[in-house]
Amino acid sequence: MSKRLVRLSEYKEYPIEEMRRRTARLLTEMRRRRSVRHFSSRSVPRDVVESCIRIAMTAPSGANRQPWHFALVGDQNLKQRIRVAAEEEERSFYEGRAPAEWLEALAPLGTDAHKPFLEIAPYLIVIFAQLHGVGDDGSKVKHYYVNESVGIATGMLITALHHAGLASLTHTPAPMRFLNEILGRPPYEKPYLILVVGYPESDAQVPDISKKSFDQACEVLDPEIG
Repeated sequence: MSKRLVRLSEYKEYPIEEMRRRTARLLTEMRRRRSVRHFSSRSVPRDVVESCIRIAMTAPSGANRQPWHFALVGDQNLKQRIRVAAEEEERSFYEGRAPAEWLEALAPLGTDAHKPFLEIAPYLIVIFAQLHGVGDDGSKVKHYYVNESVGIATGMLITALHHAGLASLTHTPAPMRFLNEILGRPPYEKPYLILVVGYPESDAQVPDISKKSFDQACEVLDPEIG
């Protein structure tokens, strides 16, 4: 098979000091990001959310198969159905399926089976991981590094939403196959997570937690040059 390559024409290099300024600004901005559980029902411009999804779709993926599907849900009836199904799974989790150590780890976050944000927030983005693709002739198309690819795209989506001035929350009730039925998605698409999107409530509260320090999370194995 011949390889079709094109010239890298859109890469843009910055002077070193500009690189430092840009990364410092982004770091400051991203340090403000918090997962929010208290959402306002205030409407959000749909085109802004769609632009964030388009940003996520630029993510790298295994063999460029782009094994993701994003369902942008703003319909109140669908959001209500998702909440009912999700809370049913969550009650089962909190009341029996969750091991004690998991519940202990969740305790500082103040979470429980009650998920009103699934109805209150203006949008839910349900992300599906496509276990395989389907060719034009109906044949199965193999996908590679599916979870890794979808995870990268999801991270870019969360970053884009925050950069746009919106709050988000990752929600993963288990199992999530009810999402296929509610949203009419095929069985070869596996629900990856629900991303709740909107403005935070004016009096929203978040857990008093912190992130690991750089030295805790990263080991530098190369001396600094320049």
